[in-house]
Amino acid sequence: MYAVAVMPVLLAAGWRLGRHLPIRPDQLGVFLLAAVLLLAWENLANDVFDADTGVDTLGKPHSLVNLTGRRDRVAWLAHGCLLVGLALMGLVALRSTPLVLALVLACCGLGYLYQGPPFRLGYRGLGEPLCWLAFGPCATAAALLALAPAEPAATVPWADAVVLGGGPALATTLVLFCSHFHQVEDDAAHGKRSPVVRLGTGAAARLVPWFVAGSLALQGAPVLLGWWPWTALLGVIGLLPARQLIRLLGDQHDQPERIVGSKFLALRFQALSGVGLAVGLACGAWLTGP
Repeated sequence: MYAVAVMPVLLAAGWRLGRHLPIRPDQLGVFLLAAVLLLAWENLANDVFDADTGVDTLGKPHSLVNLTGRRDRVAWLAHGCLLVGLALMGLVALRSTPLVLALVLACCGLGYLYQGPPFRLGYRGLGEPLCWLAFGPCATAAALLALAPAEPAATVPWADAVVLGGGPALATTLVLFCSHFHQVEDDAAHGKRSPVVRLGTGAAARLVPWFVAGSLALQGAPVLLGWWPWTALLGVIGLLPARQLIRLLGDQHDQPERIVGSKFLALRFQALSGVGLAVGLACGAWLTGP
């Protein structure tokens, strides 16, 4: 699951290396650790909040609250991950620009809007756009700033962040989208109107190829425009798990026990296509010379 947390900074590192720009290994390492801790907070907090509504009782047996029966301890663990993660991001911001921490706080805010009371926007079918914003422009912009030389008067590189992070963030959004299929009945029974509940599993399954195509198209467009080297197309290595995912949901979308692993196929697509893009961007430095 934590491929989605580390992808923005890996992409930022590949982007900078491909432009012969230095990266700061210390910042990269701390950012990676902090990102993992913050996603751990979001996952654990999601278990806690969903336990309060009862939505995870049947459809999510791997929920830590369900496994341990200790909501209080899981909540404290979530709070600890959040505090340590934000402290580490504060250190990254101290070494670069305060904008890094502001952007990361915005990501955390979007995560809370998705799952936390009284908002619970994920229950209204708005989780996917929130996911794209958090793991796309916001997190990628923070990573780009964190790896650049310290510049207190820096501005947020929104244009670069949208172009670089848009496609991979759509792949991350697909992971969330696919996580709804096997628990659609439980979600509907507890008032969680996810996109799959609203559309039905058949119509939702037909959207999966468009997620894949959209993600790869957003990665390929900068190559066609001459902004990125052709090696950036290495992200197509994610097509194998994507094809397996499309076939699985296309054939068995209404059989929860058979598609419970669909989000893990989506994760493989997200990880392979994102890492492929990052490596491809970095390899562009060899094509352009020093």
